Amino acid sequence: MISSVKPTPSSFSATSTGARRSIPTKLHFSPLHIIKSCRNQSSNVSYQKPLHISSTQNFSSFKREVRVEAYEADRSRPLDINIELPDEQSAQKLKIGIYFATWWALNVVFNIYNKKVLNAFPYPWLTSTLSLACGSLMMLVSWASRIAEAPKTDLDFWKTLFPVAVAHTIGHVAATVSMSKVAVSFTHIIKSGEPAFSVLVSRFFLGETFPLPVYLSLLPIIGGCALAAVTELNFNMIGFMGAMISNLAFVFRNIFSKKGMKGKSVSGMNYYACLSMMSLLILTPFAIAVEGPKMWAAGWENAVSQIGPNFVWWVVAQSVFYHLYNQVSYMSLDQISPLTFSIGNTMKRISVIVASIIIFHTPVQPVNALGAAIAILGTFLYSQVSIQSLVV
Repeated sequence: MISSVKPTPSSFSATSTGARRSIPTKLHFSPLHIIKSCRNQSSNVSYQKPLHISSTQNFSSFKREVRVEAYEADRSRPLDINIELPDEQSAQKLKIGIYFATWWALNVVFNIYNKKVLNAFPYPWLTSTLSLACGSLMMLVSWASRIAEAPKTDLDFWKTLFPVAVAHTIGHVAATVSMSKVAVSFTHIIKSGEPAFSVLVSRFFLGETFPLPVYLSLLPIIGGCALAAVTELNFNMIGFMGAMISNLAFVFRNIFSKKGMKGKSVSGMNYYACLSMMSLLILTPFAIAVEGPKMWAAGWENAVSQIGPNFVWWVVAQSVFYHLYNQVSYMSLDQISPLTFSIGNTMKRISVIVASIIIFHTPVQPVNALGAAIAILGTFLYSQVSIQSLVV
């Protein structure tokens, strides 16, 4: 739109012939001119909507020399301001770093105390039940005291959660059984082969196909696990099968979780809390049937007599840290990408293997260490190529 611009007589100096006019050095814009032009019918500018120039007689001689630009609404656009907030970016990186460090530390502490408990109290079914019971109690207290907001769930939520809880229960118990029979490091070396189970189950049960690099990444995983198992000094078939069953169960847990939880708005922390509670209900009757209170009482008395009051602390610690490390891992999924989570999970296994070897003085042969390194490297390569295939 063009505002009213009325040149004053003094702005032009004409010769006797009127052929030459000088151009003013400065144009004066004043709202008073606009008001006057609205009242004067003979003005050069008429007051209509939209405003237009009714006479260009006084402008014709210098229209090429004077250019009036106006801000047009239809050409307006928001300012493209690229503001970098280094403080927010640094805070996010720090938050992710804290998640990872906490996740790894809690997992290492859990595995240490869990192995100590199982060495003195070889009843993995009760130990697994206590871990789930402790976590369930912690979350119920958090919801009741409003430390954490309780999730809003319905019957459909629990129906979809049930197969996930069944698979989670089997995987949890199988891993605990494995660690009661073999070294912690050996259990985690075998559990690093979980990606191979994931690909095979998805291929033969779900009909999914994967790019060639994904299949190739399974070769070092399978080869490394096989080399570590063959060269394990304290090999035990029950421990080996427990780790393998745990891998298979957790693969189905992930599949059921992805299928059943689409569209559900439950945070990672509350989702795992609900999962623990349902798993506790599933596991308790089986634990009683397999081991039973009589065996627990005798084993508990024997452990306390040998270890002393510290044994009770070990049981409490392994139960608390089991829930906390799983809760942090589920919470981290809300903050990081799947690729970052996979890398973090690989690094977690390395930290657990190294820490357990140092603390428990586990004898390791060079060939056994080589097999573990190959399996973990294969797991890392799998996480890379699988995420890249999804992006492509």
